[in-house]
Amino acid sequence: MKNLHVLPDDLPVPQDDGACAHLHGMQMPSISLASTSGRTVDLGSESGMVVAYFYPMTGRPDAPPMIGWNEIPGARGCTPQTCAFRDHHAELRGLGATVYGVSAQAQEDQKEAVQRLHLPFELLSDSAFELTSALHLPTFEYNSLRLIKRLTLIIEDGRIRKVFYPVFPPNENADNVIAWLRTNRA
Repeated sequence: MKNLHVLPDDLPVPQDDGACAHLHGMQMPSISLASTSGRTVDLGSESGMVVAYFYPMTGRPDAPPMIGWNEIPGARGCTPQTCAFRDHHAELRGLGATVYGVSAQAQEDQKEAVQRLHLPFELLSDSAFELTSALHLPTFEYNSLRLIKRLTLIIEDGRIRKVFYPVFPPNENADNVIAWLRTNRA
């Protein structure tokens, strides 16, 4: 069984390719995404502060190894990133933020991750790439899968206030979001 919680020391660092430069200040489109709670969530109509972290895919401990995954800059680390948001969830809520994880994964995989990782927040599925396409988010291909590159948006009353891209190392993303919220809350 592989350990999805540990990041290898030699992961390639993703470079900022400018693929998210257009997002700061944008109004979120009104697109409903399926949630692991069984409801739909429209990030564009959420009031208050929302932290939406986008990730390629959470691995499953019972799945075969993903050959070449560690060599793709920014691919590895979805479980450590998600667990960091889980571990800092109370602090993020205390700063007034609602947290969502977003990926193109199927709901079944996301529900498995919520249960296995004991997540106190919802994961949203953009498996049809509606939000990804509307925001022109960067994606990449792995085998026959199209996946969203790792990035985090801080959205306030439907408008994007901060973009973290690229996100590296992924297990420090929640700390960086907290530091930004402490400094920049309205």
